[in-house]
Amino acid sequence: MLDRLRNFIVDVISPEAPETRSFDETGCKLAATALFIHIISLDGTPSDVEIRKLHELIETRFGLDPGTASKLITSATLAEGEAVDLYQFTSVLMRSLNDEDRLRIVEMMWELVYADDHVSEFEENVVWRAADLLAISSRDRIKLKHRVGASRSAPDPAT
Repeated sequence: MLDRLRNFIVDVISPEAPETRSFDETGCKLAATALFIHIISLDGTPSDVEIRKLHELIETRFGLDPGTASKLITSATLAEGEAVDLYQFTSVLMRSLNDEDRLRIVEMMWELVYADDHVSEFEENVVWRAADLLAISSRDRIKLKHRVGASRSAPDPAT
């Protein structure tokens, strides 16, 4: 696990040209999950609701079983703890994902922000900065925020 983290960090800070690197799906998932960890940790220790939402997103959106998702979250927590800024994660995503996938990452960030039904200006600011680094327009970022927020306040059709 530590070897994967070391390799990820070396890939991110390596001076090689982007076209000579190959970022596998695991590096992409690790980078995205590290961003998610950063989001849920902004207001202190993540709540149980935020942790459950993180696991749900990682398992469903990345197609991982619970054990693999937990390992990814552990690795991402270590990577996030060592991070100096968001760029080392967003740069991996920029080189690895298309526009639609980067929009999904920002949408997942909003889902985590709204998980505890409290949106702080710190959380909004980090999503704004990450979205900017992911080349997501302000218009798209705000549209995603409103869509996720509206889905959170919509009545549950099962009730």
